[in-house]
This record gives sequence, structure tokens and C-alpha cells, in this order.
Amino acid sequence: MKRLFIALMVSVLSLGSLHAAEAGWLTDYDKALKQAAAEKKPVVINFTGSDWCGWCIRLDKEVFSQQEFVNYAKDNVVLVKLDFPRKKPLSEAEKKKNEALAQKFGVRGFPTIVVLDPKGKQLGELGYQKGGAAKWIESLEKVTKK
Repeated sequence: MKRLFIALMVSVLSLGSLHAAEAGWLTDYDKALKQAAAEKKPVVINFTGSDWCGWCIRLDKEVFSQQEFVNYAKDNVVLVKLDFPRKKPLSEAEKKKNEALAQKFGVRGFPTIVVLDPKGKQLGELGYQKGGAAKWIESLEKVTKK
């Protein structure tokens, strides 16, 4: 029974990761800007501490891993995830790029979600908010439709 429970929990956790992967998060800012310009879509940059930041983990679980958000993102935005983990290793080059971008956008806490137009001009910022994917998407659309 214990093995069945563990297997079930691993499966459930894996599904959340699959949804996040399905959403198409990029880690290369320059590549994301090129894609956004080509597709004429806004860019959503998620500055996160994925393995230690409680609000980041909640945002991922309640919004970014939800099928509603995954479906929305595929058609409407280019996603970039810039991670600042404590346990998960990142290359020195990726750390430096992420830190430089955090400084460029004035990130002072996590999660910070920076929204850019397809040309790279900052439209606004978002963070965690209650209400799940639908409410978060509504807030994102207010920023992108300005």
C-alpha cells in the first residue's frame, strides 16, 4: 500500500512538471526576444527561486502548471524562466546572465514576473496573486493590452 501511495505521488508530481514543460519555458532571454519579435507576442519573464521560494513554488503550482495557463501561453506569449536556485546547479554563464537580467529589470524579490512587448520594451510587472490561472491570466492581459 505504501509503495502504491509513493508511486501515485510521483505520478502526480510528474504531471505538474509535464504541464510546465508543455508551456514551453525558455531559459535564453535573447532567443525569447527573437521568437517574440517573429511571432509578435509579448514576453513573460519569470524570475524565480524555484527550489526555495515559497511564493514562487505556489505560483508555479497554482498558475504555471495548470493546463489553462499552458494552453493560454502556447497561443499568446513567449515564456522565459530565469532561475535563482539554491540547490539545483546552474552553469556560471547562466548564473551571470540571470543576475545581469535581474539587475537590468530591478528585481528585488521573488517571484517577479516582468512583461515585455515583442520589441523588448517593459510593459509591467506581476507576481503571485490568489485566484489561480484564470485570475492571473486576466491580470497578465491587463498589462499586455495597455
